Amino acid sequence: MIQSMTGYGKASCEYQGRKIILEIKSLNSKQFDISTKIVPQYREKELDMRSEIANKLERGKIEFTVSFDNSCGDGGCQINKGVFEAYYNQIKSIAAELSIAQPDDWFDVILRIPDVTKGNAAELDENEWVAVQKTLGEALNDVIAFRTQEGRTLEKVFVEKIDNIDNLLTQIPQYEKERIEKIKSRLQENLAALTEKVEYDRNRFEQELIFYIEKLDINEEKVRLQQHLNYFRETMQERNAGKKLGFIAQEIGREINTLGSKANHSEMQKIVVLMKDELEQIKEQVLNVL
Repeated sequence: MIQSMTGYGKASCEYQGRKIILEIKSLNSKQFDISTKIVPQYREKELDMRSEIANKLERGKIEFTVSFDNSCGDGGCQINKGVFEAYYNQIKSIAAELSIAQPDDWFDVILRIPDVTKGNAAELDENEWVAVQKTLGEALNDVIAFRTQEGRTLEKVFVEKIDNIDNLLTQIPQYEKERIEKIKSRLQENLAALTEKVEYDRNRFEQELIFYIEKLDINEEKVRLQQHLNYFRETMQERNAGKKLGFIAQEIGREINTLGSKANHSEMQKIVVLMKDELEQIKEQVLNVL
């Protein structure tokens, strides 16, 4: 069962009257890439949390946030007077220099700036860390459930598109005999126009014609394309199949392109164009697969 790299999870817990919120967002990425925003109280455990997230999510661009719903509650937060004053003076100076109006509500503006307020961070005790670990596990489970649900949606898309290419492939044989006859006829007509001016060896011509027709034969391409379609279906049942599905899609594209280059028939060219359209939609979505 495939999983999407797109996911979202959120979980919270309360410890000693304070609500701790953990939030994880996941998007597609070739590698594992995580950015964090963690309250100072848990910075010492950042590597442990990163390791747990990497172990569970494996790939994707991850945004991980740990916050309190009211970090300044119960007197646990102070205004950093020195930083407040420095920002105040800088804003006044810039406003005068650029001839722009000063804020009407200085407190509202400056208190929104990072580092103006500071929490009285207590030392992290073991029981609190256990609670945070449990909450992290719940958030990760939410992300995995989200990814799994998105994976089911992607699988439906892939099945539909692969079946469409398969159905288009079954339409090609009806044009093959006509295609060969048209190629032979066109060559003979062109040669007939030159017979009055050029002499040629008919036996040699027949040999070259046979060789040319063999080069335009598409049976191998049809067989390989069918095998790749079947392999794509099988691989969708594997775990973490995203990269592998991408490689198979490339091979499908090569066979479709070869069919197009050998077609020499308008209806077959139309089929090839429709195949390419279905494949492009697969390639777009396969980037989201874990």
